[in-house]
Amino acid sequence: MIDIHTHLIYGVDDGAPDLKTAMELTQMAIDEGVSHLVCSPHSSDRYRFQPEVNESRMEELRAAFDGQIGFSLACDFHMNAANIEDALANPLRYSIDGKGYLLIEFPDLLIPPQLVDAMLRLRKAGYTLIITHPERNPYLQQNPDRLADFMRDGCLVQVTSASIYGRFGKVAKAFADALLERNWIHFMASDAHHPQWRPLHMKKGYTYVAEKAGEETARRLYVTNPRAAVDGAKWPEQPEPAGLWQEVPLAFESPSGSRKGSSGSSFWGRLFGR
Repeated sequence: MIDIHTHLIYGVDDGAPDLKTAMELTQMAIDEGVSHLVCSPHSSDRYRFQPEVNESRMEELRAAFDGQIGFSLACDFHMNAANIEDALANPLRYSIDGKGYLLIEFPDLLIPPQLVDAMLRLRKAGYTLIITHPERNPYLQQNPDRLADFMRDGCLVQVTSASIYGRFGKVAKAFADALLERNWIHFMASDAHHPQWRPLHMKKGYTYVAEKAGEETARRLYVTNPRAAVDGAKWPEQPEPAGLWQEVPLAFESPSGSRKGSSGSSFWGRLFGR
């Protein structure tokens, strides 16, 4: 397995606080069968992106594990104005190993038109945009039709491995399950922050996906597609995403029965044309 979203670079965000914790997370990844880790510290209003520090601390991990596992450097790129302008001024700077695949995180409350315009500018600058954990985003939970819009525009989707079996709650799990069922997921990744309160759980997620959608799907989401992102390779052929091109309003009905998104029908009926 290849994990494209982790917070292993210690002392730079809300992830690993020190080298010892980062090493514990890395050993956990090895024990679970992960062969490559992408270190993706936040770049946000709260956490300053520090390329030199990130590189130096990743090299500490690489030296400590001496070939037992591979490492790449990227960024958990928050879609704010300062980040966007810097990414445009420094093409591919924030992407995985500078090869073009960019992990983007949306605001929780609103995705304004200006941000959508910025996404187009980033794509024109050479970035392939990977939307991180949409199943956990409150705005997308309320407006899942927007995710369909972004996918039709060429964005890829990364779901958190632990969401798929319920660690982030029933709504996130229901959203993730529905996306999995209809091939609307391109990557499963851990978004690991800490061995105790935000562990990797890649193996458990892989097993769940393999049982629910088949071994081929699990391998595509945990190995083949992540390898393309790490290598900056041509995007592999994918199964057809069911219902994506239906021009209908979307809604999400949570397991509790509360309505999410547009009125009129359930998430499965409107999002996937059922």
